[in-house]
Amino acid sequence: MNNIIIAAAVALIIVSVITIVVDRKKTDRTLNNIEKMLDEAIKGEFSTEHFDESRMSRLESKLHRFLDSSSISAQNVKSERDNIKELISDISHQTKTPIANLILYSELLGDADIPEEQKGNAAAILEQAEKLRFLIDNLVKMSRLENGILSLSPEKSDISSVLNDICSQYRDKAETKGLELSLSAKETSAIIDRKWTAEAIGNIVDNAIKYTSEGSVTITASDYEMFVRVDISDTGMGISEEEQAKIFQRFYRSNNVRDKEGVGIGLYLARQIITGEGGYIKVSSKVGEGTTFSVFLPKD
Repeated sequence: MNNIIIAAAVALIIVSVITIVVDRKKTDRTLNNIEKMLDEAIKGEFSTEHFDESRMSRLESKLHRFLDSSSISAQNVKSERDNIKELISDISHQTKTPIANLILYSELLGDADIPEEQKGNAAAILEQAEKLRFLIDNLVKMSRLENGILSLSPEKSDISSVLNDICSQYRDKAETKGLELSLSAKETSAIIDRKWTAEAIGNIVDNAIKYTSEGSVTITASDYEMFVRVDISDTGMGISEEEQAKIFQRFYRSNNVRDKEGVGIGLYLARQIITGEGGYIKVSSKVGEGTTFSVFLPKD
């Protein structure tokens, strides 16, 4: 009797071991297939023909269908992005020549021997044509950044030379308004896309000049362990605390500056560029006392 019980126990143990081994092999096969599917999905090489669904577990089958539908969605997104890229390129190309001609002929009219009233009309046409060019250029830049058509290429760059170039670009505009534009920057470097960082900081400097009636605009650069901090400070009208949270939104313009030129894209673009490089922007301001935008650029 004891021998029968022992034999039954041994048989049960053997069956249990075999069951465990078989189940483990099935689990390993399932996990291997899932891992293979995920690897191929990550590489963008996933295809339904790579797998035989009849040999898959329900989990594999569900994951298979999910990755298949995700692959189709990714292809649709890529196709849509290509269409947007083509549209933006067409807009940029098709509007460049007409706007350039409007500006050219407006300038020629302004220089021609015509009555003063007509000169005023020519100047108005020129001003509006310049605004139109500015608007389209910034809309194209914004669309390219948002759709990943234009990518940032950060590399180690000297910040002081970037800021010197910006000052040279905007000094005439500041002097025309009677403002002092000054720069204080030691030689230091950060990991940035030089062209687009200049675009971002330039937009902030342009805003500072635009919304400052008297006084100065000051640019300073400070070196920290992980960041280079660039402060753009003005003595302008300032920004209320309530509006400070809104100024980086697309097309946002305060009611206090409706009479000033602009469309509300500059600060939005600046933030998109700086955050795309791994940096960030913060603002501090008091109404009637001026504003300081602080741009933090990564050093690593």
